[in-house]
Amino acid sequence: MLELGPMGATLAAARPQAVAALLRHFRDLDLAEEAFQEACLRALRSWPKKGPPRDATAWLILVGRNAAIDAVRRQSKLTELPSEDVMSDRDDAEPDLVDRLDQADYRDDILRLLFVCCHPDVPAAQQIAVALRIVSGLSVKQIARAFLVSETAMEQRIARAKARIARGGVPFETPGPAERAERFAAVAAMIYLLFNEGYTDSDPRSDRSSLCGEAIRLARLMLRMFPAEPEMMGLLALMLLQHSRLLARFDDVGTPILLEKQDRLRWNGAMIAEALAMIDKAIHHRRTGPYQIQAAIAALHARAQRPEDTDWAQIEQLYSALERRAPSPVVRLNRAVAVAKLQGPEAALLLIAPLAEPLASYFYFHGMRGALLEQVGRFAEARDAFGRAIALAGTAAEAAHIRQNLDRLESEIGTQKDSAGDVGLR
Repeated sequence: MLELGPMGATLAAARPQAVAALLRHFRDLDLAEEAFQEACLRALRSWPKKGPPRDATAWLILVGRNAAIDAVRRQSKLTELPSEDVMSDRDDAEPDLVDRLDQADYRDDILRLLFVCCHPDVPAAQQIAVALRIVSGLSVKQIARAFLVSETAMEQRIARAKARIARGGVPFETPGPAERAERFAAVAAMIYLLFNEGYTDSDPRSDRSSLCGEAIRLARLMLRMFPAEPEMMGLLALMLLQHSRLLARFDDVGTPILLEKQDRLRWNGAMIAEALAMIDKAIHHRRTGPYQIQAAIAALHARAQRPEDTDWAQIEQLYSALERRAPSPVVRLNRAVAVAKLQGPEAALLLIAPLAEPLASYFYFHGMRGALLEQVGRFAEARDAFGRAIALAGTAAEAAHIRQNLDRLESEIGTQKDSAGDVGLR
């Protein structure tokens, strides 16, 4: 949505609830979105003259609903509704709507809207694109820039996603406890995918990097609706802790800086404090989940004033717990970092050896394996691993970082050869 000052902020804040309610009413994603846009246009014309309504969201739902009904009747060649003045300025309609739109309705509507965007028939990249367009209100142009594709390609991606959603027959009734838990997990996964889309960008001002902030905003929205849900607390805390290091994670030319070499004074203290408080709050619920464990790991890094103060033993235990609860090759790979710190690179190499096949196309596996092989003096294998990592790098900055390691390794190999030659001459 365009920046429109305070009024634009009001419209943006109302968007998730309004679109969600319109979707429940019309059961058509395109129609709900168009109805909200029409309501926003009418607000831009009406509010500056008459002042904002008591409840902006209720006003937008009412006006959007009436506008959509009008459009549907026109398409059906039925009698048009009364004029806009009669339709949208009824003083008694807004309070009545406010009375009926209690917080529980809002919560179920927004959860339903987010779950529609996370339909299992829709690929993850399309889920994120649809959520950014429908829930967050980003323009196709903004989303396309963030994903580094053309507007036409992004329009097609969103259109395909909407078509799949329409064919999927998503239910619109209020979800029961079991289905709500399923929807919640799907929405949380989408939010974290959205965060990770922006996390690797080396420019904190880029459209792609801004996806991290949007993911945090959606997590806050979910937490407002489910204030006692510890896993959402964990997810928000995890993203805040990771995002707090934004200004320290890359150098001036965009090359990644390893965690242990980052300037910790550049970490965002306010984000870290909020995240640590949220983790403590989540722990009191005694319902531990994967996001809470990952947040606890990130918190141990955040609490360490110096790299050598990091509690690697506790981190290894937490990764072991995470691997038992949510086993995956990537979790094992991350656990190996802690094992290398505690038991040495040989132990870490043994731990990740079974991951060679499942992580054959994973950039970070080959980069880490190369570093471990270098530490134990297996330089030829390390060179091959670094070469594989460069081939799999997702960004130029990632490739440049591995290239630095490879250049250093080549220098070490050259030095060893020179030393061996010197010995032979003696």
